[in-house]
Amino acid sequence: MFRLMFYSPRIAPNTGNAIRMVAATGCELHLVEPLGFDLSEPKLRRAGLDYHDLASVTVHAGLEQAWAALAGARVFAFTAHATRSSFDIAYQPGDVMLFGPEPTGLDAATLADPHITEQVRIPMLPGRRSLNLSNAAAVVAYEAWRQHGFEGGV
Repeated sequence: MFRLMFYSPRIAPNTGNAIRMVAATGCELHLVEPLGFDLSEPKLRRAGLDYHDLASVTVHAGLEQAWAALAGARVFAFTAHATRSSFDIAYQPGDVMLFGPEPTGLDAATLADPHITEQVRIPMLPGRRSLNLSNAAAVVAYEAWRQHGFEGGV
């Protein structure tokens, strides 16, 4: 299945929502430290409802550890500054969709990392800065899953 990676997420409810979404889609969620919250935080648990046990969530101590664990995968970095649309990608199982921290997004050094296959954006109306992190991840996860006929879904 597909992998979502949140680099240094700051807002617990966004990650909780993503946990619920990956449980519903079969995607994996990779969290890269430092996190802006404790994983036992009540807001995170509440947002994820009772889906925590159904979700594949891995925490990595840093980007180097994440890259090592996901070696060989294509990595799509999401940034509002990219020119290519995320809907122009033919996603493959095992692909990694990388999202940056709220509210700044991925920094220039991370976007220049040689592990990044391509920078992509989610289309929006002009003058809009960004989507909520968990909403952006859901848009991308469902598009990738749709491209594969919602395999395993009902």
